[in-house]
Amino acid sequence: MAIIVTGASGLLGEPLVAALRGAGERVVTLVRREPRSGDEAFWQPAEGVLDPAVLEGARAVVHLAGASVAGRRWSAAYKRELVRSRVDSTRLLVGALRKLSQPPEVLVSASGMDFYGDTGDRVIDERAGKGAGFLAELCERWEAEAAAAGELGVRTVLLRTGLVLSGRGGALGRMLPIFRMGLGAPLGTGKQYWSWISEQDWVHATQHVLENPHISGPVNLVSPTPVTNAEFTRTLGAALRRSTVPMPVPAFALALGLGEFAREGLLAGHRLQPAKLMDSGYGFAHTSLGDALRAVL
Repeated sequence: MAIIVTGASGLLGEPLVAALRGAGERVVTLVRREPRSGDEAFWQPAEGVLDPAVLEGARAVVHLAGASVAGRRWSAAYKRELVRSRVDSTRLLVGALRKLSQPPEVLVSASGMDFYGDTGDRVIDERAGKGAGFLAELCERWEAEAAAAGELGVRTVLLRTGLVLSGRGGALGRMLPIFRMGLGAPLGTGKQYWSWISEQDWVHATQHVLENPHISGPVNLVSPTPVTNAEFTRTLGAALRRSTVPMPVPAFALALGLGEFAREGLLAGHRLQPAKLMDSGYGFAHTSLGDALRAVL
């Protein structure tokens, strides 16, 4: 019985697939090109193409596909792409599950901590409601499509992922060249909280929720020790042994350069707690930001 994974070539999909296979699981990845082996199957979410037979007999489905939120400036067209790549692809996937004689035991679907909007310095766990903004609305629609799998008796887990620390790219990869030049600086006031998680913990926590039948619904994939942006800046500079600029980058300058993403992605505060992970006994490898940065770098 295979585990089906979408978004397998992405920053998080790649290490997750490697870890699952390393644990002895058979993994079939959905790809948007001609399959090259029996462990790949074709789908084309933009065109609504997915043969339900690909999913028949699967034990679990992990859905990570979606265009990068920070991939480019948010034009109206790119916003539509962000919605399409998440909402429409999830609807297609769950629609295929409806046609199976035996749906999988569990669907684990990506989401984001942006569901909560800007929470300031309030401590938030999975019981908190939706916030305001484009990303919060996107996460709500994305999660609603995945949650429909519950009507089929499929245990559904929604991964509200924070800032993932990876030495292979992602948000940290975009920061490193600036910090290595000694130009890292706080953003805006620097007081906004950033909830983070190491790549290792993200992978292990996802495996944990896959195998724990008592976990369902939204799960905050973040470490239990969020930090302010100013503290993140200092800690990353120290990990790289580089000085940082004490004067913050003004919010208006970020808005000029990055548009709406600056307000929702960089200047918004997310002070999250991973209550469900901790209650279920998950043990974090990294709870210190400095240790996590040294590990991934």
